[in-house]
Amino acid sequence: MSESSQSKGIKESLWDPIAGFGVTFRTMFKKVVTEQYPFEKLPTAPRFHGRHQLNRWPDGLEKCIGCELCAWACPADAIYVEGASNTEDERFSPGERYGRVYQINYLRCILCGLCIEACPTRALTMTNEYELADNNRADLIYEKSDLLAPLLPGMEQPPHPMRLGEDEGDYYRGTTR
Repeated sequence: MSESSQSKGIKESLWDPIAGFGVTFRTMFKKVVTEQYPFEKLPTAPRFHGRHQLNRWPDGLEKCIGCELCAWACPADAIYVEGASNTEDERFSPGERYGRVYQINYLRCILCGLCIEACPTRALTMTNEYELADNNRADLIYEKSDLLAPLLPGMEQPPHPMRLGEDEGDYYRGTTR
């Protein structure tokens, strides 16, 4: 090894720890950027993909028609839908069918939103709720009752007859009697 490379190596070996301490010393006096997450929750972005919600029509009937397109669109196979037929005595949605069983497995869901795009009636949307952790795996499989939007004032708990029109076409077009 030559003398110049040896002296260069000694200079570097002396300078490296000093440079490292310099970085440490500079950051010691900067303001700490720490989020107090569980106690102070920051708002999410407006288009954030969080927990799913099954929506209702203004009279309380469910928008889900049990077509299973959301389940087919899901790349993680996290959605299970079982459709059933409405009857005149028991009507849960304005169409012929409704989603009798609706489950989303949040152990598998990747929150991609493809199910939202596949839904023909806009029955499925995503909320800004992002706290989906639990200590029990069974509690992360959300049933229809967990996903349904709450009843607002003026809504009636299904099953009940259609109130916003003569047929399902009136519901989808937004025309009333």
